[in-house]
Amino acid sequence: MPEIPHIPAHWRFPAHPASVGRARHAVAESLPHVLRPHLGDDLRLLTSELVTNAIRHGTRPQDENLIELVLWPADGHYWVAVSDPGTGKPVPAHPDADGEGGRGLLLVDSLAATWTVRPRPARGTSVIAGLSLPQGG
Repeated sequence: MPEIPHIPAHWRFPAHPASVGRARHAVAESLPHVLRPHLGDDLRLLTSELVTNAIRHGTRPQDENLIELVLWPADGHYWVAVSDPGTGKPVPAHPDADGEGGRGLLLVDSLAATWTVRPRPARGTSVIAGLSLPQGG
């Protein structure tokens, strides 16, 4: 008999800066208590960066867009996927030392065990990042 997988947690947020904190709170509360000391801070930071990027670069203010967020454990990782209606493929920037932005994906790259960008079947793009579960997790 195959192992029954966990049902992913799923949220939709308006493409508005206030949604970043709501998304961060949602994933922190969904993480099992036993994993919070190990993954909580990194998961909140990953979520903040990915949702912020989706709002800034994957939506247009004149549209009523939603950012989708999915969180699930699988294959020794806790995965977070943030999807937006945009079609661009985010890539890490190389900002100037004095620059105020452009470091989000560099941070994602340093925190996540792995991450990727995937087009969505109907419309948009998803950025998926995985944090390794602690041994025995």
